[in-house]
Amino acid sequence: MQAIMETLFDAVYLTLVITLGVKMIRGCQGVAQFRLFGIMAVVLGAGDSFHLVPRAFALCTTGLENYTAALGLGKWITSVTMTVFYVLLYYVWRQRYRVKGMGGLTALVYLLAGLRVLMCMMPQNQWLSADAPLSWGIYRNIPFALLGLVVILLFYRSARQHGDKAFRWMWLTIVLSFGFYIPVVLWADAIPLVGMLMIPKTCAYVWTVWIGYSAMKRELR
Repeated sequence: MQAIMETLFDAVYLTLVITLGVKMIRGCQGVAQFRLFGIMAVVLGAGDSFHLVPRAFALCTTGLENYTAALGLGKWITSVTMTVFYVLLYYVWRQRYRVKGMGGLTALVYLLAGLRVLMCMMPQNQWLSADAPLSWGIYRNIPFALLGLVVILLFYRSARQHGDKAFRWMWLTIVLSFGFYIPVVLWADAIPLVGMLMIPKTCAYVWTVWIGYSAMKRELR
């Protein structure tokens, strides 16, 4: 039952976010913020597929324990693409609110993203091992969480300042995604049931993409 339900959920998720992303790229009418948002959604879906597709295949065949390397490689790729996702979301913020300058802030975003990717590339992560160390799972997520915090604060402040009803909950979708993700990083290995939090985390990302898509449909009529 888990294999069927999880596979269906992941299939719907990947299809939805990639489809919405493609529709945004094709229907953005040259508006940079919506084109970026579409690219961001495709990066999200394509990156997650490297982990979710092998996971679905494993669940529907001989089990997760027989696909350790493929699942680890998928998590590695997804970790990098999620970092790209937040960098793109930062540029969506700049485009939507017509932000100019602020080179120091941009440098901070790239610094945190670079640290995250660099730490993901370190062999100490042991991505392909069944006994990957928890410590490195924490280390590589510190700059990632800080990057997320920066984006949360930017959207929260700007949406309020501009009375932007379309993006008023963008900050909350990111808070929820990290709120559900962090316990998985810390405790999923010891308490497998905690891994179920990845479902609401995924729903939070769908909400993020839907906010951008809905805004485009309203603003580009």
